[in-house]
Amino acid sequence: MSDESVSAETTVEASTQDVFAVVTDPSRHAGIDGTGWVAEAVDGSPLRGTGDRFQMAMFHPDHPDGTYETVNEVIAYEQGRAVAWRTGYVDDSGAVVFAGWWWRYDLVAEGPRRTRVTLTHDWSDVGPGPRAYLSFPVFGDDHLDDSLRHLSAMLS
Repeated sequence: MSDESVSAETTVEASTQDVFAVVTDPSRHAGIDGTGWVAEAVDGSPLRGTGDRFQMAMFHPDHPDGTYETVNEVIAYEQGRAVAWRTGYVDDSGAVVFAGWWWRYDLVAEGPRRTRVTLTHDWSDVGPGPRAYLSFPVFGDDHLDDSLRHLSAMLS
């Protein structure tokens, strides 16, 4: 872990395939989210591989509009082992702009129905523009642990 990323880890009582099915299903992300900012998936199709994109409806009280949407692009996909995506938005011209941060779940089997899950958030590629008005990480200390607790509860 660098000074521009944070990680949390837990063990859940579920197979790696069951955990992977949940974290690669954007329609389940609002239930996992530890901040309450993820409202719902705009398009609920499960992720199938690197390059897949999915949009999420979001809410943050400090966002200028309150509600907004993110565009996410899968940057790592290893069936049953790992998934990661970078987050961005659609600018005024209709182009997708990635913000320089990403999320990653790594799964390690500890038995047939037991999985160690590591959740990482990295902002090392964020440019100077967003750094002028955002402090990283943009969420509280408990966010990743809360997300993993929600994931564990979802699988039990």
